[in-house]
Amino acid sequence: MVEVEVWSDVACPWCYLGKRRLEKAIDAFDGEVSVTWKSFQLDPSIPHGEHTPHLEALAKKFNAPEDQIRQMDQRLVDLGVEEGLEYNFDDYIQANTRDAHRVLHFAQERGLGGPMKDRLLKAQFTEGAIVDDAEVLAGLAAEVGLDADEVRAMLATDQYDDEVQADIDEAASLGASGVPFFVFDRVFAVSGAQPLEVFSTALSRAQERAAAAVLEA
Repeated sequence: MVEVEVWSDVACPWCYLGKRRLEKAIDAFDGEVSVTWKSFQLDPSIPHGEHTPHLEALAKKFNAPEDQIRQMDQRLVDLGVEEGLEYNFDDYIQANTRDAHRVLHFAQERGLGGPMKDRLLKAQFTEGAIVDDAEVLAGLAAEVGLDADEVRAMLATDQYDDEVQADIDEAASLGASGVPFFVFDRVFAVSGAQPLEVFSTALSRAQERAAAAVLEA
């Protein structure tokens, strides 16, 4: 079993791309793989309830004209098409992602981390969902098989907030300054939405190392 830990943020378009490429590598891999989704926030300073259109937010962040931001976005749109992903940046609204990560922890404990992560990313980048809205999050969770009322009740507390922060602190201790960040068996790390071949190689190397360790034991 190769264990893969993935640090990413719902607000990171490259994380959506990296997730899809990793999954394609896993599908083609001759072996078992366990994936754990870890929390990371690109901008934890965004106030809860503050919502800013993507173009406006990035233009301000990078002090760049919106036309330049659109050119940057188009690269992701094109790469997304190659991977079967749809990016609608005109609909993308920036929001604080802390609650989305808490929902992900909730889902992961119930064996639905992968589907929940994918649903959150699609909601953010394809559908323009507001991912700090409790009703939106409860609805998305229900779509992957979770109980919406349980999610609402959880979001009304600070449950899983410590787990989210622990993930963020752990990323820093591992030297991850950005996401997506993939760790294979706590031995190999891949940073960024690398080509599928890079993930395939990392999976194979992790598998070979584990097999060698068994022979040496």
